[in-house]
Amino acid sequence: MTYLAIGISVLIAGLGALGVASPERLIAILRRYETPGGLRVSAVVRVVLGVALFLAAPMSKAPDLIRLFGVISIAAGLMIPCLGLARIGKLVDWWSARPAFVFRAWAMVALAFGLYLVWALVPY
Repeated sequence: MTYLAIGISVLIAGLGALGVASPERLIAILRRYETPGGLRVSAVVRVVLGVALFLAAPMSKAPDLIRLFGVISIAAGLMIPCLGLARIGKLVDWWSARPAFVFRAWAMVALAFGLYLVWALVPY
């Protein structure tokens, strides 16, 4: 489970890096998921990450924090279908209307978060 969590964390860091380098390309990727199937994929990935984090937490460098991130990820994954496609579309529209420096700043947060997860999950 640890390696699955590391893999998804690398994906998070990679998407963050893409958002820093090219916000337009990341928005284009997000727009591909504005479908019922894309919504389900997004929800499943968040729940899988959450479960993987929760189960990998005892072997991590920060077990309590990783467990908390796991619970938050599971909750976020379960909430996505409740938001619905229209609200997710509005959220992507809102993000794409932000100035590039704001989008890049949040992408840097995603990059840092993904790298932190990788660091915390890699065995000693």
